[in-house]
Amino acid sequence: MVLALSIPERLTRARSDLRMGVPVVLSAGGEAALVASIEALDQARLADLRSFGAPVLAITERRATTLKARAYDGDLARIVPPSDADLGWLRSVADPADDLRVPMKGPLQSMREGAPDLARAAIALAKAAHLLPAALLVAVPNGLALAAEHGLTFLALDDIAPVLATLPPMAEVVSARVPLVASSAGRVHVFRPEDGGDEHYAIEIGRPDRSQPVLARLHSACFTGDVIGSLKCDCGPQLRAALQQMGDEGAGVLLYLNQEGRGIGLANKMRAYSLQDQGFDTVEANHRLGFEDDERDFRLGADILRKLGFSAVRLLTNNPRKVAMMESCGLHVTERVPLRVGETAENRAYLATKAAKSGHLL
Repeated sequence: MVLALSIPERLTRARSDLRMGVPVVLSAGGEAALVASIEALDQARLADLRSFGAPVLAITERRATTLKARAYDGDLARIVPPSDADLGWLRSVADPADDLRVPMKGPLQSMREGAPDLARAAIALAKAAHLLPAALLVAVPNGLALAAEHGLTFLALDDIAPVLATLPPMAEVVSARVPLVASSAGRVHVFRPEDGGDEHYAIEIGRPDRSQPVLARLHSACFTGDVIGSLKCDCGPQLRAALQQMGDEGAGVLLYLNQEGRGIGLANKMRAYSLQDQGFDTVEANHRLGFEDDERDFRLGADILRKLGFSAVRLLTNNPRKVAMMESCGLHVTERVPLRVGETAENRAYLATKAAKSGHLL
């Protein structure tokens, strides 16, 4: 039926539900579970979930390592909360904000039996929703009927797994001329994914020759650095320097990808900043939150460049991972062009960590 939701549309609805604190239902291999985001959960919904059975708390292996909990499932741990655990206890396990003040959360009991597939999908959905990567799961006997009865979004893992593993199709919505400080010959292209996710932008300087490698930069959105002039990172100076270099050369493309905070979202980025104020470096802060060093997907950039008609680039970056990702996506990187600007007293340690732990060539 035409009005029926597609799998990508249901995934988008599920992400929205989790952000609002509304549970969703996941199903796989004859099992089903009510799933809720720990970050958005409230006391009333927690009581409702408990009325269906004993909950399990899913956290990533990164967060489990911080808490000294056993991650028997490899990339995640399924924690069995105490029977009297309240919302505050659950959030203290998911959120590291008070780790130094209250370092002992356990001992925490991790599950070994049963398949972790539903827990893994729940964490993936929380990450995609830019929430803390922690979810509460309650097993239910008939997930499809329960979802229908309560008006909840139902997702079968067999249906969503292929979609989660691929980029949503993306199309250009509009482009328009925008005179810029770097060049009066500027044009902004807006690309929108079909799943209703964040839009991404391509800023074209001059009229780049599609038959030649274009000077290009993949720039991830940084509200703090690009907009309000934060001194904690070098993003703002990199953005302006890249546009200026393209203007000086007369042609180039800057992709502005909405992947704030290395893909974890602005709220989680602020949580990481708060942890940095406690003495952790940028990578350690991400790990304590339960994230990897970098959660971005640079395939987005390759997709946009191909749609604009480019097949080869001179890539403005200090990050070898971007070069490798472009090459793996069939986009030839003829040259890595260094972009060394923006070092300050406030971000010197941050830049050193990027070089030492993330392989940036600084």
